Amino acid sequence: MKFPILTTIALSVALLPFGPARAEDLEAIRQLLSTQQCPNCNLAGAGLVLADLAGADLAGANLVGANLSRADLTGANLTGANLTGASLHGANLTGANLTDANLAGADLRGAYLSNAIVENAMINQAQLVGVVGLPASVGNAEDFYRLGVQEALEGNYNNAIDYYNLALDLKPNLAAAYFARSMALADLGQLPRAIADAKYAQQLYARLGSPEGEQVAGQLVEVLEIRQTPTEVEGGSGVFMRFFQTAAPLLLRFVF
Repeated sequence: MKFPILTTIALSVALLPFGPARAEDLEAIRQLLSTQQCPNCNLAGAGLVLADLAGADLAGANLVGANLSRADLTGANLTGANLTGASLHGANLTGANLTDANLAGADLRGAYLSNAIVENAMINQAQLVGVVGLPASVGNAEDFYRLGVQEALEGNYNNAIDYYNLALDLKPNLAAAYFARSMALADLGQLPRAIADAKYAQQLYARLGSPEGEQVAGQLVEVLEIRQTPTEVEGGSGVFMRFFQTAAPLLLRFVF
Protein backbone atom coordinates (compact mmCIF):
# COMPACT_ATOMS: atom_id res chain seq x y z
CA MET A 1 0.00 0.00 0.00
CA LYS A 2 1.29 3.44 -0.90
CA PHE A 3 0.23 6.91 0.13
CA PRO A 4 1.57 10.44 -0.47
CA ILE A 5 3.79 11.27 2.47
CA LEU A 6 4.63 14.73 1.06
CA THR A 7 0.96 15.61 1.43
CA THR A 8 0.95 13.86 4.79
CA ILE A 9 3.68 16.16 6.09
CA ALA A 10 2.25 19.35 4.64
CA LEU A 11 -1.33 18.97 5.84
CA SER A 12 -2.61 19.27 9.41
CA VAL A 13 -5.47 17.31 10.83
CA ALA A 14 -8.86 19.07 10.88
CA LEU A 15 -10.84 17.54 13.71
CA LEU A 16 -14.60 17.43 13.43
CA PRO A 17 -16.74 19.69 15.64
CA PHE A 18 -18.47 17.75 18.35
CA GLY A 19 -21.77 18.42 20.04
CA PRO A 20 -22.90 17.19 23.45
CA ALA A 21 -22.47 13.45 23.94
CA ARG A 22 -25.65 11.44 23.69
CA ALA A 23 -26.65 9.03 26.45
CA GLU A 24 -26.04 6.01 24.23
CA ASP A 25 -22.53 7.30 23.43
CA LEU A 26 -21.72 7.72 27.13
CA GLU A 27 -22.96 4.20 27.73
CA ALA A 28 -20.63 2.93 25.00
CA ILE A 29 -17.69 4.68 26.69
CA ARG A 30 -18.63 3.17 30.06
CA GLN A 31 -18.92 -0.26 28.46
CA LEU A 32 -15.51 0.06 26.83
CA LEU A 33 -13.72 1.23 29.98
CA SER A 34 -15.30 -1.39 32.22
CA THR A 35 -15.18 -4.44 29.93
CA GLN A 36 -12.62 -3.58 27.22
CA GLN A 37 -15.24 -4.90 24.81
CA CYS A 38 -17.00 -2.51 22.45
CA PRO A 39 -17.01 -3.87 18.89
CA ASN A 40 -19.01 -1.78 16.41
CA CYS A 41 -19.69 0.85 19.09
CA ASN A 42 -20.32 4.50 18.27
CA LEU A 43 -17.45 6.33 19.97
CA ALA A 44 -17.21 9.29 17.59
CA GLY A 45 -15.57 12.23 19.34
CA ALA A 46 -15.04 10.27 22.55
CA GLY A 47 -12.53 11.64 25.04
CA LEU A 48 -10.23 8.74 25.86
CA VAL A 49 -6.97 10.49 26.68
CA LEU A 50 -4.60 8.19 28.63
CA ALA A 51 -7.26 5.45 28.65
CA ASP A 52 -6.12 1.92 29.49
CA LEU A 53 -7.40 0.00 26.47
CA ALA A 54 -4.76 -2.71 26.26
CA GLY A 55 -6.25 -5.71 24.49
CA ALA A 56 -9.58 -3.93 23.94
CA ASP A 57 -11.93 -5.20 21.24
CA LEU A 58 -12.84 -2.19 19.10
CA ALA A 59 -13.36 -4.02 15.83
CA GLY A 60 -15.55 -1.99 13.52
CA ALA A 61 -15.97 0.79 16.07
CA ASN A 62 -16.76 4.35 14.99
CA LEU A 63 -13.91 6.40 16.48
CA VAL A 64 -14.12 9.35 14.09
CA GLY A 65 -12.45 12.35 15.75
CA ALA A 66 -11.97 10.49 19.04
CA ASN A 67 -9.19 11.72 21.34
CA LEU A 68 -7.01 8.71 22.13
CA SER A 69 -3.86 10.70 22.85
CA ARG A 70 -1.37 8.69 24.92
CA ALA A 71 -3.91 5.88 25.33
CA ASP A 72 -2.62 2.35 25.91
CA LEU A 73 -3.92 0.35 22.94
CA THR A 74 -1.33 -2.41 23.19
CA GLY A 75 -2.64 -5.47 21.39
CA ALA A 76 -6.03 -3.84 20.79
CA ASN A 77 -8.30 -5.19 18.05
CA LEU A 78 -9.05 -2.23 15.76
CA THR A 79 -9.81 -4.20 12.61
CA GLY A 80 -12.14 -2.24 10.39
CA ALA A 81 -12.38 0.62 12.91
CA ASN A 82 -13.04 4.13 11.61
CA LEU A 83 -10.38 6.40 13.13
CA THR A 84 -10.73 9.23 10.62
CA GLY A 85 -9.37 12.44 12.15
CA ALA A 86 -8.75 10.75 15.50
CA SER A 87 -5.94 11.87 17.77
CA LEU A 88 -3.54 9.04 18.55
CA HIS A 89 -0.73 11.38 19.49
CA GLY A 90 1.73 9.37 21.61
CA ALA A 91 -0.63 6.40 21.81
CA ASN A 92 0.82 2.93 22.35
CA LEU A 93 -0.39 0.74 19.48
CA THR A 94 2.29 -1.91 19.91
CA GLY A 95 0.96 -5.18 18.51
CA ALA A 96 -2.44 -3.66 17.72
CA ASN A 97 -4.43 -5.07 14.81
CA LEU A 98 -5.30 -2.23 12.42
CA THR A 99 -6.25 -4.40 9.46
CA ASP A 100 -8.70 -2.51 7.20
CA ALA A 101 -8.83 0.41 9.69
CA ASN A 102 -9.44 3.92 8.37
CA LEU A 103 -6.78 6.27 9.76
CA ALA A 104 -7.23 9.02 7.17
CA GLY A 105 -6.21 12.36 8.68
CA ALA A 106 -5.40 10.78 12.05
CA ASP A 107 -2.72 12.31 14.26
CA LEU A 108 -0.20 9.53 14.91
CA ARG A 109 2.73 11.74 15.86
CA GLY A 110 4.92 10.00 18.41
CA ALA A 111 2.73 6.90 18.44
CA TYR A 112 4.21 3.43 18.96
CA LEU A 113 3.41 0.97 16.17
CA SER A 114 5.98 -1.77 16.72
CA ASN A 115 4.61 -5.16 15.59
CA ALA A 116 1.28 -3.55 14.69
CA ILE A 117 -0.68 -5.17 11.84
CA VAL A 118 -1.62 -2.55 9.26
CA GLU A 119 -2.74 -4.63 6.29
CA ASN A 120 -5.01 -2.58 4.00
CA ALA A 121 -5.19 0.25 6.52
CA MET A 122 -5.98 3.67 5.04
CA ILE A 123 -3.40 6.20 6.28
CA ASN A 124 -3.68 8.96 3.68
CA GLN A 125 -3.11 12.47 5.08
CA ALA A 126 -2.25 11.04 8.50
CA GLN A 127 0.44 12.78 10.55
CA LEU A 128 3.26 10.27 10.96
CA VAL A 129 6.30 12.27 12.03
CA GLY A 130 7.97 10.69 15.05
CA VAL A 131 6.11 7.37 14.82
CA VAL A 132 8.15 4.64 16.51
CA GLY A 133 8.24 1.27 14.75
CA LEU A 134 6.40 2.42 11.64
CA PRO A 135 5.91 -0.74 9.56
CA ALA A 136 7.67 -0.61 6.21
CA SER A 137 4.51 -1.89 4.56
CA VAL A 138 2.73 1.45 5.02
CA GLY A 139 4.76 3.32 2.42
CA ASN A 140 7.27 3.23 -0.40
CA ALA A 141 10.87 4.41 -0.49
CA GLU A 142 10.01 7.95 -1.53
CA ASP A 143 7.47 8.19 1.31
CA PHE A 144 10.10 7.34 3.92
CA TYR A 145 12.62 9.66 2.28
CA ARG A 146 10.25 12.59 2.61
CA LEU A 147 9.47 11.71 6.22
CA GLY A 148 13.22 11.75 6.85
CA VAL A 149 13.50 15.18 5.26
CA GLN A 150 10.81 16.51 7.60
CA GLU A 151 12.54 15.05 10.66
CA ALA A 152 15.88 16.52 9.55
CA LEU A 153 14.39 19.97 8.99
CA GLU A 154 13.18 19.82 12.60
CA GLY A 155 16.66 18.87 13.80
CA ASN A 156 15.78 15.25 14.57
CA TYR A 157 18.77 13.79 12.73
CA ASN A 158 18.70 10.31 14.25
CA ASN A 159 15.03 9.92 13.38
CA ALA A 160 15.77 11.20 9.88
CA ILE A 161 18.50 8.61 9.42
CA ASP A 162 16.10 5.86 10.50
CA TYR A 163 13.67 6.93 7.77
CA TYR A 164 16.43 7.20 5.16
CA ASN A 165 17.52 3.68 6.08
CA LEU A 166 13.97 2.42 5.56
CA ALA A 167 13.88 4.16 2.19
CA LEU A 168 17.17 2.58 1.15
CA ASP A 169 16.06 -0.86 2.30
CA LEU A 170 13.20 -0.58 -0.18
CA LYS A 171 15.13 1.22 -2.94
CA PRO A 172 18.92 0.88 -2.66
CA ASN A 173 19.58 3.25 -5.58
CA LEU A 174 17.60 6.21 -4.16
CA ALA A 175 20.30 8.83 -4.59
CA ALA A 176 18.43 11.56 -2.71
CA ALA A 177 18.32 9.39 0.42
CA TYR A 178 22.11 8.96 0.38
CA PHE A 179 22.51 12.71 -0.13
CA ALA A 180 20.16 13.61 2.71
CA ARG A 181 21.57 10.95 5.03
CA SER A 182 25.02 12.37 4.36
CA MET A 183 24.02 15.73 5.81
CA ALA A 184 22.23 14.21 8.78
CA LEU A 185 25.36 12.21 9.58
CA ALA A 186 27.49 15.32 9.18
CA ASP A 187 25.37 17.27 11.64
CA LEU A 188 25.87 14.39 14.07
CA GLY A 189 29.64 14.73 13.60
CA GLN A 190 30.04 11.46 11.65
CA LEU A 191 32.03 12.98 8.79
CA PRO A 192 33.68 9.87 7.28
CA ARG A 193 30.29 8.18 6.86
CA ALA A 194 28.81 11.43 5.60
CA ILE A 195 31.48 11.77 2.92
CA ALA A 196 30.99 8.17 1.81
CA ASP A 197 27.25 8.76 1.40
CA ALA A 198 27.76 12.02 -0.48
CA LYS A 199 30.21 10.38 -2.89
CA TYR A 200 27.85 7.47 -3.48
CA ALA A 201 24.97 9.88 -4.12
CA GLN A 202 27.13 11.68 -6.69
CA GLN A 203 27.87 8.37 -8.43
CA LEU A 204 24.21 7.38 -8.45
CA TYR A 205 23.09 10.71 -9.88
CA ALA A 206 25.68 10.36 -12.64
CA ARG A 207 24.56 6.79 -13.35
CA LEU A 208 20.89 7.76 -13.35
CA GLY A 209 21.33 10.73 -15.66
CA SER A 210 20.77 13.67 -13.32
CA PRO A 211 23.52 16.27 -13.92
CA GLU A 212 21.87 18.66 -11.45
CA GLY A 213 21.90 16.08 -8.68
CA GLU A 214 25.45 15.04 -9.54
CA GLN A 215 26.64 18.64 -9.32
CA VAL A 216 25.01 19.37 -5.96
CA ALA A 217 26.24 16.07 -4.50
CA GLY A 218 29.75 16.97 -5.69
CA GLN A 219 29.47 20.33 -3.94
CA LEU A 220 28.45 18.54 -0.75
CA VAL A 221 31.50 16.27 -0.98
CA GLU A 222 33.72 19.36 -1.22
CA VAL A 223 32.02 21.02 1.76
CA LEU A 224 32.40 17.88 3.87
CA GLU A 225 36.06 17.38 2.96
CA ILE A 226 36.81 21.01 3.85
CA ARG A 227 34.99 20.50 7.15
CA GLN A 228 37.38 17.69 7.96
CA THR A 229 40.44 19.95 7.76
CA PRO A 230 41.94 21.38 10.98
CA THR A 231 41.51 24.96 9.71
CA GLU A 232 37.73 24.63 9.42
CA VAL A 233 36.17 27.15 11.79
CA GLU A 234 32.47 26.97 11.01
CA GLY A 235 30.62 24.56 13.25
CA GLY A 236 27.48 23.90 15.16
CA SER A 237 24.46 21.76 14.62
CA GLY A 238 22.47 22.53 11.50
CA VAL A 239 25.37 23.59 9.26
CA PHE A 240 24.69 20.90 6.70
CA MET A 241 20.95 21.15 7.06
CA ARG A 242 21.27 24.75 5.91
CA PHE A 243 23.10 23.44 2.85
CA PHE A 244 20.34 20.88 2.44
CA GLN A 245 17.63 23.54 2.59
CA THR A 246 19.35 25.25 -0.33
CA ALA A 247 19.57 22.01 -2.31
CA ALA A 248 16.24 20.50 -1.26
CA PRO A 249 14.09 21.99 -4.05
CA LEU A 250 16.36 20.39 -6.61
CA LEU A 251 16.48 17.06 -4.85
CA LEU A 252 12.73 16.91 -4.39
CA ARG A 253 12.38 17.39 -8.16
CA PHE A 254 14.97 14.73 -8.88
CA VAL A 255 14.25 11.97 -6.37
CA PHE A 256 15.98 9.04 -8.08
